[in-house]
Amino acid sequence: MLLPDWAVLNSTIELFAHGLLNLSWWQIILYTLVTTHITIAAVTIFLHRTQAHRAMDLGPIPSHFFRFWLWLGTGMVTKEWVAIHRKHHAKCETVDDPHSPQTRGIEAVLWTGAEMYRAEAKNKETIAKFGLGTPDDWIERNLYTRFSWQGVGLMLILNVALFGAIGLAVWAVQMLWIPITAAGIINGIGHYWGYRNFEAPDASTNISPWGIVIGGEELHNNHHTYPTSAKFSVKPYEFDIGWVYITMMSKIGWATVKKVPPKLQLGEIRPVADEKTLEALIANRYEVMAGYAAEMRNACRSEIALLKAKGADLSIMKAANRWMHRDDDRVPAAARPQLAQARAAYPVLDKMVTMREELRQMWLNTSQSREQLALDLQAWCRRAEESGIVALQQFSRKLRAAHV
Repeated sequence: MLLPDWAVLNSTIELFAHGLLNLSWWQIILYTLVTTHITIAAVTIFLHRTQAHRAMDLGPIPSHFFRFWLWLGTGMVTKEWVAIHRKHHAKCETVDDPHSPQTRGIEAVLWTGAEMYRAEAKNKETIAKFGLGTPDDWIERNLYTRFSWQGVGLMLILNVALFGAIGLAVWAVQMLWIPITAAGIINGIGHYWGYRNFEAPDASTNISPWGIVIGGEELHNNHHTYPTSAKFSVKPYEFDIGWVYITMMSKIGWATVKKVPPKLQLGEIRPVADEKTLEALIANRYEVMAGYAAEMRNACRSEIALLKAKGADLSIMKAANRWMHRDDDRVPAAARPQLAQARAAYPVLDKMVTMREELRQMWLNTSQSREQLALDLQAWCRRAEESGIVALQQFSRKLRAAHV
């Protein structure tokens, strides 16, 4: 009877318990954080900014690395992810949006966002219509797409070999990272809660001004406002770590940025608004309207300060301050009575709301000629400067100084 080789058995048990590297707990945690962050970078830089929106081009080295890493770390197919995301933008906040919390409910998107993704990935019409232009080379057809889940299986084997039994937990975190952060948080909270820099034509929000954990995707309202921009941060206090990586790759020739958010340029104040002013307004409409919203909030705060000094009721004005700068269809029914009361009580604020809507019509009105719209803009500036309202007068002069 052969006796077991106890030395071999002990070494096998030791290998399964601690793996080839025999790392400490903090080293394993660091490895997990680094690998999941690389996955986030691959999603935001390769899948999102490069493939889905064509905001930039990637060189062959980072492109192939990200494709390989996504195969290992997520099992997602490039064509499927791109098609579903493009459909999300095309059908945003409608019943055809694959994952809008506005139509499907926030809880459903938060907890079943990954299932929504997999269901839409089976929609052949979506993939055919929105998945054009994605990689279609030999390795994509014969490995990444054909054997999509073998990649995550290989990642599991590597983790167990390197770390032993704890590698199973590491793998689980790696596999859950994108479903939780992208499918859940970005697709859910990013269209439900947060702050908005711009009145984009959807419910998108910025979750945090510091886009680190999810690679800059936290700045979701900025992205929906300028979807073809490779840079997501627009305010001085915002940080997009994905843009940092893109900048670094650009310096060594690995990336070429095609587009960033437009910036309103100011020069000499024109005597009157003309077609160039109109062109600058339309090209920078979101930034212009954000500036107008800031003026409205300042005016509203001034009224609140006066009311507070008089000991008057502030509730109506506070409600109005939240919604006065929003497009009419974005104001909830519950807030409309307070907004109407505030406008009736304060003619200055009512005038600013009215003229905001008139200004917005400059790019919404497609039936008017360019020449007529320029004349309408001239009339708008004249009324603003004759209104006696300092905020409107200053805004009009700034608008007449705008150029492309």
